[in-house]
Amino acid sequence: MFGDVGSGAESWHDIRCMDFTAELEARGLIHDTTDRTQFAARLNSGPIGGYVGFDPTADSLHVGHLLGQVGLRRFQMNGHRVFPLAGGATGMVGDPSGRSEERNLLTRDELEHNVQSI
Repeated sequence: MFGDVGSGAESWHDIRCMDFTAELEARGLIHDTTDRTQFAARLNSGPIGGYVGFDPTADSLHVGHLLGQVGLRRFQMNGHRVFPLAGGATGMVGDPSGRSEERNLLTRDELEHNVQSI
């Protein structure tokens, strides 16, 4: 029913037994750091705070926001404090996609609606 249980189970077990930095690296979630050794030591020494900011340019999140949410969840599962944030003043800038020459500014009411909806 589940196919080759051996290879999948072993890789899951290997990840569960890793320190947090090794887990992030195994999942491809670390691209670069200033001092990898100090980064690993700090992550593994006790809880830190981590955040991901979401610009509330719309009243919902999309699949592009998923990686940030998954990253926060990994931090949370490893005992760290997570802070998902919905932008304030920066969110008023509007859609940065480049579909128009100028970004449309959101009103305060539109911004509050989007933040509440997210």
